[in-house]
This record gives sequence, C-alpha cells and structure tokens, in this order.
Amino acid sequence: MAGMTCVEDLRQAARRRVPRVFNDYLEAGSYAEQTLRANRADLERITLKQRVLVDVEQRDTATTILGEKVSLPVALAPIGLGGMQWADGEILACRAAKTAGVPYTMSTMSICSIEDVAEAVDYPFWFQLYVMKDRGFVRSLVERAIAGRCGALVLTVDLQVLGQRHADVRNGLSVPPALKLRTILDIAAHPAWAARMLTAKRWNFGNLAGHLKGEDDVRAVADWVAHQFDATLNWSDVEWIRSIWPGKLIVKGLLNTDDARSACAAGADAIVVSNHGGRQLDGAPSTISMLPRIAEAVGSEAEVLFDGGVRSGQDVMRALALGARACLVGRAYVYGLAAGGEAGVATAIDILHKELSVTMALTGTRSVNEIDGRVLN
Repeated sequence: MAGMTCVEDLRQAARRRVPRVFNDYLEAGSYAEQTLRANRADLERITLKQRVLVDVEQRDTATTILGEKVSLPVALAPIGLGGMQWADGEILACRAAKTAGVPYTMSTMSICSIEDVAEAVDYPFWFQLYVMKDRGFVRSLVERAIAGRCGALVLTVDLQVLGQRHADVRNGLSVPPALKLRTILDIAAHPAWAARMLTAKRWNFGNLAGHLKGEDDVRAVADWVAHQFDATLNWSDVEWIRSIWPGKLIVKGLLNTDDARSACAAGADAIVVSNHGGRQLDGAPSTISMLPRIAEAVGSEAEVLFDGGVRSGQDVMRALALGARACLVGRAYVYGLAAGGEAGVATAIDILHKELSVTMALTGTRSVNEIDGRVLN
C-alpha cells in the first residue's frame, strides 16, 4: 500500500485490480445518480474554519459509539458482495477494523457467512439485517447474529423495493459471475483477482447457504433475492425485531425527522441518517443536508450516526460538526479492500484517522468531543 496518500488513490488502484462488474456494483447509484452526486457535492460545499495559535500538540480522536470506546468516530458500513472485491473480504475487513479499534458491520448480502467471520475473528462485529418476506429466515438470521456474539444489529429499512442501478442491469451482475464471454474476458484481464478467488471460502451469499434450494444455481439465487425484499415493511416489523434482538439496535436508512422520531419510539439505540449511498430513491436529498435537523429532532433519545459520501477525515469533521456521533464509511474502505485486502482496509482507516487528526489541529480542536458547529464557517 506504499504510495497510497488518500482514498482516491485506493479507488484508482481498485479499478485496476477488480473486474469491472464488481467495480460498477460498488460505484453505482440508482437511476440518474442525482442523489449519489449530491452526497459528495453537498459535503464539499461545507467549509471549515481555520484557527491558529492554539496549542493542539495533544489531540484525541477517540470517542464512544453505543458505549464502546473507538479509536476514531468511524465504523465500517455494511457492503454487499465484499468477498467478491477480495477473497474472504468480510473476514479481512473485520480483522482490519479490530486492529484499528473501530466497528465492522457485516451485510446480510455478504459472501462470507456470519459464522465464517465469527470463527475467524474474535471480535464483536455488527450485523446488518434486511427484513425479507420470509420472516422465519429473518428470525434465523437474528438468532445466528446472537450466536455469533454480534455487538449490534443494524436494521436497514430503506430497501423495501430495489432501486435500479443501470450498470448492474447492463453487466448482468450475478454471484458467482455468470460465465458469459464478456465476463470471462473481464476476469481473464484480472488474473491476480481470479487466483485469489480460487482460494476463497465461498463464491456465493454465505448467509443464504443451507436455506435456499438450488443455491448453486446463479439464476435461482438472484430470483429469490429479488423477490424477497418486502414492500409491506412497516414500524411493527421494527418493533418485532426489537422484541427478538436483545442487544443494541441501530436503525439505518432514515432521511426525515418524523421517521427518526418513530425509530426512537420503536426502541432504536441509534439511527443512521442514510440514503443508501444514493442507491435507492434517486432525487432524495443528500444525507449531510438532512443531518442537522434530524440530530436536533432526536436529541438525546438515540445516538445519531451518518453515512453518505464520506471520503476523508475532513468529511468526518463536517458530519460531527452538524450533529453526528460518528460516521459509517462504505465505499472508502471497500476501495482499500479491493486494492489490497486487509492491508488496504487498514490503509483506508489510517488515511481517515490521519486526515481527521490534522483537520482537528488546523481548526484548533483538541478532542473529537469538542467538535461542533464552531469548526464550520
């Protein structure tokens, strides 16, 4: 990872090292990608207030998330298909997070299973849950997360129906990749990636293993997943999850004050202000534009986490200044995973850490817990 100076360096390396179909999956937003672009553009418009002649030699980036101490106000967000960016990618990302002292969130749609990660890493990672039509399967996932000693359950509520990502449709995305000529040529152009994948624990959705008939049939898996997202999802489902999950509950995918208050009323310990990385409702506002009013509406009822477009330590500072307790970073760390496996994820976290520390110094800030609107122009 020598020479990787910023998240964009990791992104460029990832584009060279991973087949296009999985690069496109990571990068794409839904439809015209207006919300995807707004997440970044609105963050970049927020300027920081430079301060000088303040003693900032001793700076502390540590804080707590849901009562647990973390080395910086960052958690790794849930990302589907992590194990297709690098063999056993979920295990490697969890290991890097443990070493760095930040939470890792495993996706329902991961390649490695809950058990794979729990056995490989002695660390209470978070588990992200989709509520699907098959409630028996949902309950079994919660039970497996309990058995895996997961530290928190991240309930994603903004995927009742799937927003279309044009690139995935054009590429015919499937896991494992369907053997079309175009796909074969793409994989052949990335021999190191292909060689690593031959050593992987799994090449399909690990959390579905043993549940789905025909799980070795790419088309059968894709069809099952597409039909399992549930348009009837409502607040009673959140209350049901709360009743069967004994640990910390994080509700992810909130973009207005009414929903944020409802999540608190349903028993959420934390909420995530999120538009699914611009991958669901295109034309929705950026997350940073909604963060201040949601944070104000929630107050002390739940911790407010933030995601959407975070690519630097400066972005972390912006979100904290506008009311977030911490940021979930997704694409930023997956670029590192795709570029260099565990070392790449560690590099991504280290870049964010160093950028935040320098940004604190140049804004006259000694502690993460001091960050508020005073650091913004």
